[in-house]
Amino acid sequence: MTTKTSQIHKTSTVDVKALRRSALYSLFIGIAVFAAGADFVEQRRVEPLFPSFSLSQTRHLSDYLSSLRNTHCDTDIYIFNGRQPGGTALILGGTHPNEPAGYISAVVLVENLAVEQGRIIVIPRANASAFTATEPQEAFPAVFTLTGRRGKPRLFRIGSRFTNLLDGWPDPIVYRHHPSGQILSGNETRNLNRAYPGRADGTLTERTAYAIAEIVRREKVDLVIDLHEAAPEYPVIDALVAHERAMNIAAMAIVDLQMVGLDFRLEPSPPNFHGLIHRELGDFTGAQAMLLESAGALQGRLRGATNENLVIKSKDPFYTQAARLGKLQVPFPPEGIPLEVRVGRHLEAVTLICKSLSDAEPAKAVLFKNVPDYQAVIEKGVGFWLQ
Repeated sequence: MTTKTSQIHKTSTVDVKALRRSALYSLFIGIAVFAAGADFVEQRRVEPLFPSFSLSQTRHLSDYLSSLRNTHCDTDIYIFNGRQPGGTALILGGTHPNEPAGYISAVVLVENLAVEQGRIIVIPRANASAFTATEPQEAFPAVFTLTGRRGKPRLFRIGSRFTNLLDGWPDPIVYRHHPSGQILSGNETRNLNRAYPGRADGTLTERTAYAIAEIVRREKVDLVIDLHEAAPEYPVIDALVAHERAMNIAAMAIVDLQMVGLDFRLEPSPPNFHGLIHRELGDFTGAQAMLLESAGALQGRLRGATNENLVIKSKDPFYTQAARLGKLQVPFPPEGIPLEVRVGRHLEAVTLICKSLSDAEPAKAVLFKNVPDYQAVIEKGVGFWLQ
């Protein structure tokens, strides 16, 4: 009896220890799942913007295609009307949220614009879903912080080049563009800038492109400008890429940019590369469509440490060395290409493109004030222009 009792006691002790370990493991797993879940939910939270007092109206992308309502691609549209009649310009940021200068430039416009003639429509988060996740294996930081005008930190997201896979799963093996039939890699099905002119009954990304095209059609948009960044080794960089119908005002703007000391390449929209905003909106709508590229190391293949400092300063020793060896398409100084330079270039270019449209076609004039030029952004920093 004593032996049996002892064995029962030992077995009971072992069982209690096993239960304790199991409970402890379960607790750890629960904490990890809760933390991951909280981070997942946080990625879906949209940081607030603070439009200028000149804002006339806020709409949503789903107002132009109802099937986007309650999806992660529905996004805010900011409309600024001038007192004098004129043309309408549509400016997009966040087509690729991992290109922060485009997004931040659109935010600066929203928070400072005062339109005097015509109308400006700004969509800061053109692909809102792509802000909700970073790209796998790219090691991008989830967020970066800028200090606003009143000294308070403003948090902004670094997203992906593509619509969140959770909003577009699964990718096809190949992506067939509509309506051209052009074939690209399967993940390009989630690239907004390969989806134009879009489809009302297509994928979420195609529907987003279709809704943006609908804005152009319904609002009789005269000028479309899409804001981007690209790797310093990319051939189309520090460039203005324009549809052939937009070449006249693009060339005028290039000359004006050179007059203020900013070199931009003028690139024609390739007629046989489909899905791009400047190609498809130029072909399928009445707008003059173009795209701006600035140079940022975050998008490159040669970069080293990928962190918040790289986002803001775009300073990288490997790119500095590549520049010395003549391997880049643009100068890359040791101090990098900071956000002030990239945003300043975008804002100066937007201003001068609108001026060129106004000079060439006075009935379609789009004129505004209170938006900083390149020198003002360089001197005061990006944060100064954030409310």
